[in-house]
Amino acid sequence: MKTRWGSVVAMFTIASMLLAACSGGGGNEEKGGNQGAPEPAVAGPVKLTLFAPQGKAPLEDNAYTKLVEEKFGVNIKWDLAPADALVDRRQLLLASGDYPEVFLEGKFSNADLVTYGKQGVLIPLNDLIDKHAPNIKAMMEKKPYFKEAMVAPDGNIYGIPRLNECYHCTHAQKYWINKEWLDKLGLAVPTTTDELYAALKAFKTQDPNGNGKADEIPLTGAPDKYVWNGNIDAYLMNAFIYNDNSKYLTMTDGKVDFAANKPAWKDGLAYMHKLYAEGLIDPASFTQNDQAVGQLGKREGDEIVGSITTALLSYLVDTYDDNNERQKHWVIVPPLKGPNGVQLAGTSLGLGEFAFAITNKASEAQQIAALQIADYAFSEEGALYSEYGPLEGIGWNKAAEGEKNVGGQPAKYTFENLQPQDENVVRNDSWSLLGPKDLSKEFRDLFATNQDPLSGKGYEKRLADATSTFAPYAPKEIYPSTAYIRPEDSDAAAQLTTSIKDYVMSNMAQFIIGDKNIEKDWDAYVKGFDGLNLAKYIEIYQAAIKKQ
Repeated sequence: MKTRWGSVVAMFTIASMLLAACSGGGGNEEKGGNQGAPEPAVAGPVKLTLFAPQGKAPLEDNAYTKLVEEKFGVNIKWDLAPADALVDRRQLLLASGDYPEVFLEGKFSNADLVTYGKQGVLIPLNDLIDKHAPNIKAMMEKKPYFKEAMVAPDGNIYGIPRLNECYHCTHAQKYWINKEWLDKLGLAVPTTTDELYAALKAFKTQDPNGNGKADEIPLTGAPDKYVWNGNIDAYLMNAFIYNDNSKYLTMTDGKVDFAANKPAWKDGLAYMHKLYAEGLIDPASFTQNDQAVGQLGKREGDEIVGSITTALLSYLVDTYDDNNERQKHWVIVPPLKGPNGVQLAGTSLGLGEFAFAITNKASEAQQIAALQIADYAFSEEGALYSEYGPLEGIGWNKAAEGEKNVGGQPAKYTFENLQPQDENVVRNDSWSLLGPKDLSKEFRDLFATNQDPLSGKGYEKRLADATSTFAPYAPKEIYPSTAYIRPEDSDAAAQLTTSIKDYVMSNMAQFIIGDKNIEKDWDAYVKGFDGLNLAKYIEIYQAAIKKQ
């Protein structure tokens, strides 16, 4: 399910078609019990200023904008900022006191919400949600982690996040292997760290691409800043100890601990050093960017890569090209079992920064209208129209009989047989990834996909199938990425998180490459955390998950 702000469609055609659609009776017969919010009972349109990022087309002419203005009796004025300067612009507005009634897309952290909530700049949404947001209330009940993320330590709700459970996001620390090479060498997909070592050794020494040259790269990767979860430890370390690939935090019975100074972490580093020392890990894995990874996969002649750590195989090969035979060679490797029986999957929640908040500049009518707009995007109809546009045939279609979703169940919507669009006209019918909305797994499962995971149109199914193999290995507890850092801890948390992560990553590379000796230098490495105030780091993150 690919959503792009700059997809193509004629906006004036959309607008005229939308007016015709709106005059035809509403189209609510398809929604079942999950209805949009009721119309606000106010005289005349409510004027409402929304802060959002600047897109390629004017939001005031957007078809979904016009739909919600008509539906909820509002007149929207847009306060826009460049996407790459959104946070800076938001901060300037808040500091000046001249800020809008609503931040539709504010990129608020938890600490931001608490800080501005205590100052009274952002208003509590609890009562408004209870009275005017039935869809958001239902989602809070359906997904407890969604509610947990929204409720601040003081019990108030100051912001609403976008719920985004994409096919590959929940377990994104993945590993892909060249099945054609395994088959040529008579090997099965590895299930343990020992089996992986044997497979990579065979890739290096037994010429699986059959060209008589020692040009095979058994395992490659890239820094996470270039390739999502491309760093080799993101996947491999989870066979030794849980690695969240971010803060290196673990949870046991609600107690927070740190992974990267434990003996099991040392064992994982020793294993990766062994792979590197024997030439099984590409030295470029610590420095190359996404373009370099793509060049490895697109290299003319014989295929040279045997495996890769990454959330998305598409970094390496064109998974959308049915004529690309190489992309069909690759399969997912489920979490490996380590020498001590550890077998875990990196796991994350489908929530990020908070998109939506209402300020103290909003009148009661403005508050209600703004929340109803947000709530509508948590209904099936609203989520569909917000993300893909309100017009059937342009951004989506009703699924035909026999079309199935990623799980093989009957689909309700499809992206097949859409009307051809003028590639020279910027599409302007949806809000795409803008504002809070329901992009849950349940919503995504309403859509059809090709049932051949090796086809270009079946790539989402390929990702979903890969993710499903990881789900049984998710740890019982993970540190919630949406935990509320106390305002008094926010500066220290930011500084400590950065310095500790940099320390872990730099030492990890040195241990794997061999610049540092895992036996001789380990104790000094562990001692180094004292100077970084690791105890305070753990204390801050422990306090963050305690509701007051």
